[in-house]
Amino acid sequence: MTTNENLVEVLNDLVQINNDRIEGYQKAAEETKDIDIDLKTIFIKLAEDSIKYKTELVNELTKFGGKPITGTTGLGKIYRVWMDVKATFTGHDRLSVLEACVFGEDAAQKAYRDALSSDAEINADTRKLITTQQASLQISLDLVSKYRDMHKAVNA
Repeated sequence: MTTNENLVEVLNDLVQINNDRIEGYQKAAEETKDIDIDLKTIFIKLAEDSIKYKTELVNELTKFGGKPITGTTGLGKIYRVWMDVKATFTGHDRLSVLEACVFGEDAAQKAYRDALSSDAEINADTRKLITTQQASLQISLDLVSKYRDMHKAVNA
């Protein structure tokens, strides 16, 4: 593969994980519509953040002659199916939704770590974009983890 092809592949992996986040948080917002307005608001914002990140990544990869992937990852599909199965048994409760979101955020962090450590030659501007998005996603992970942990503490 050429340098640009490697970089386009890396960027498309990140586009896919953001597609996962968009679908996952839209699903989470639906699951929480009757539970908690605070979570629904957070989930909508996190989906909107991923739409922004995806747009930035698509703009970047088209600079290198790439065509953006429109689907989601296999892991993302597994994540959404897991949310559906878990909801069947738990009835869409706050903890199960938050645990699914933490699972998804962990997957996003892994995707960004993999991108930054890949063999692709990543120029400084693209590396900065990826690093900035990863830092923002870490804040999202910390937030949903905090909500999950608070829920566990209150209900212990």
